[in-house]
Amino acid sequence: MTNPIPTEKTPPDEAPRFAELAGQVVVVTGGTRGIGLGIVRLLARSGARLMITGRKAHRLERVADELAKLGAEFETRVSDVADRDASRRLVDETLAAFGTIDALVANAQSYINVKPLLEITPEDFDLVLDTGPRGTLWLMQAVVPAMQARGRGRIVTFGSSMGQTGAPGYGPYSAAKEAVRSLTRTAAREWGRFGITVNCICPASASHRLPTNLDGDDPRARAFAAMYKDHPLGRDGDPLADIAPVVAFLLSDASQYLTGQTLMVDGGGILRA
Repeated sequence: MTNPIPTEKTPPDEAPRFAELAGQVVVVTGGTRGIGLGIVRLLARSGARLMITGRKAHRLERVADELAKLGAEFETRVSDVADRDASRRLVDETLAAFGTIDALVANAQSYINVKPLLEITPEDFDLVLDTGPRGTLWLMQAVVPAMQARGRGRIVTFGSSMGQTGAPGYGPYSAAKEAVRSLTRTAAREWGRFGITVNCICPASASHRLPTNLDGDDPRARAFAAMYKDHPLGRDGDPLADIAPVVAFLLSDASQYLTGQTLMVDGGGILRA
């Protein structure tokens, strides 16, 4: 069975490029698959110098092989965003490798299975809080001194429309994403005078989380297919063609007067709420 979520994909050789980002040093967390990988691919093709993190070494190795063929300048690290000390080490290693940090794309976030609120455990909540708002804050704390020293920085965080729509079964995840949005606004207020902008995107790109071989009975596949029947653009977002260009814009000087904002990069999906 084919994937029930329609997408429009841009061929890799035709991926958009953002020349302004050439040479910029960007830390991308969770950059081994899905949205994170789409962002890594676009930034690499644009000539950015990348520090890419992930939790699994074999996935980082695949990304490294791909980027090496492109001639990209990059480093990879196995890192857990929930570990505050690990975030500080990551920044130290980035500065040692590249000499500076221009931007942080705080994409990584652990996920729990759909579960009603009455069944949520402390462990469920701890996981999404540790890797969501706490992990995002630890990373921001780690990169800001280097950005402040040079008078410029770009930080992109990640929320979710489910935090605004109250999607059943996603309570802890949605709450964690709303906390990230709140931290984004406070960070923008506190660090704007340092030349640092902080913005959040709420992307819609779900197909990479679905099984590759669908038999028509998978509840996630049915739920997503039903959702896209009532979607303004009628399709899922492509990580490379749809999501990554918005991140690139937020990393560029074209967004220098935009901070503390949430951009709904969901093809208008929020309009159904």
